[in-house]
Amino acid sequence: MRLRSLLTMDLGLELVTGEDELDRFVRWVVTTDMLDPSRYLSGGELVLTGLQWRLEPEDSEIFVRALARAGVAGLAAGDARYGGAPPDVVEACQRHRIPLFRVREDVAFAQVTETLTRNLSTGRAADLTAILDRHRQLVSGTGLGSVLELIERDLGMRCWVVSSTGRVVAGPVSPPPVEVTAAFLNARRLPHVLVHDRARYSLFAVDEHSTSRAADWFMVFEGDCRDWPEERRTLTGELAAVVSLERARIDDRQSAEGRLAQELIELIVSDAKPAEIISRLELTGLGPAETYIAVAAGAEAEALRPGELRVLLREILYGKRPAAGVVDGEAIALIPADPDGTIITEIHRAVTALEPGLRGARLSIGVSGIVDGEGLRGAVEEARYARRLAEGRHQPTSVVGHDELATHMLLLASVPDEVRRMFRLRLLDPLSSYDQENRADLVHTLETFLQVSGSWTKCAELLHVHVNTLRYRIQRIEELTGRDLSRLEDRVDFFLALALR
Repeated sequence: MRLRSLLTMDLGLELVTGEDELDRFVRWVVTTDMLDPSRYLSGGELVLTGLQWRLEPEDSEIFVRALARAGVAGLAAGDARYGGAPPDVVEACQRHRIPLFRVREDVAFAQVTETLTRNLSTGRAADLTAILDRHRQLVSGTGLGSVLELIERDLGMRCWVVSSTGRVVAGPVSPPPVEVTAAFLNARRLPHVLVHDRARYSLFAVDEHSTSRAADWFMVFEGDCRDWPEERRTLTGELAAVVSLERARIDDRQSAEGRLAQELIELIVSDAKPAEIISRLELTGLGPAETYIAVAAGAEAEALRPGELRVLLREILYGKRPAAGVVDGEAIALIPADPDGTIITEIHRAVTALEPGLRGARLSIGVSGIVDGEGLRGAVEEARYARRLAEGRHQPTSVVGHDELATHMLLLASVPDEVRRMFRLRLLDPLSSYDQENRADLVHTLETFLQVSGSWTKCAELLHVHVNTLRYRIQRIEELTGRDLSRLEDRVDFFLALALR
């Protein structure tokens, strides 16, 4: 269907701008009020929006640019919020050559969606009822379970939606074989057909081209998709789009909780007072009377974006009421303390299973000990340090718990950031500056000297220098810092400063 056909249908749509682009084909209809919905679009959609995303004029450029990048066919904006599209929305559509339609306030988006779906589905009578019912179910907010029931009832296609950790998100009561998750993560290409106990299952990604497989959901259909007619294969793509929208809808429903969790994590990292942190805890649903564990996760940039990393960490901790946020590219979550002490084992099992979906990139996780509300900052720092230790092991996936940390790092985790930073700079900054200006190696020399407990011979051998050269370097370190490396307390200070880097 071409865009110009919309003007001849009894929908009450009016063209605002984009007359030269009306020969574009409409492939599907999507309703969204996300500021950047591009990850849930695959091109050719007519996007319906109530403009709830527009909080200031600058938002129009962000929204319309995202639509243009995704290759949508056009945009239809409802009148309810502003009585018509604001000038900045019109101008953004003109700049990006996105045809813009007006949807009168008395026209329901559900009516537009159903009418267009009926026309777009002409010639696919076998799938028509399921497609229309699917949209009705989504509009009424009953979720994916009802959609999958309709597909099974009307088309005889049993389907499950599964997370990358193997959690069944929606589908029939009897789950698919557990082997489908490993097959999805290991498959070289999708769709993939798994043969298990003489039965065949077809696996499809939900957001294959925009989401890391380790953080994606996937769809499992009974049967071999290679035997399906083209109409059935097309339906899988349409269902994937619906699942993406449902996942976004769930995120939207949790957005208030998500913002509070993000604020809580930022508050803890910023060294706020314990009383302020505890008062914020009550808003996230984690009661102040509980004890907690902090979990930190990091991944290489090409493996998972920070938002995906947060989603993945929440999935790994699913069922444990995680309050998660992202700070400096690192996902951090707080969960109620695990009474049976199995949390590290459970996390290790989950991330090991996810390893194939990372495609060779590394995922590192650190887990703190148990603390009360007043010890949250120390727990977060402990988890972040444990994660850095896990990252240093250079394994595809690594989990480090608090019991593997040195005692001095547990002590340092509770020291305010600014105090630690000043302590480190006061001792090491003179050496780092000298190294940069003179192409010297004093910091490395100091680290090696401490590692061998001050043995001149061993240190000189490791550095491949003469002992006299080493003595000159140590003397220079002492002159620059005003410390004496023959004194135990000065050696301890240097050791701690190096540990804080």
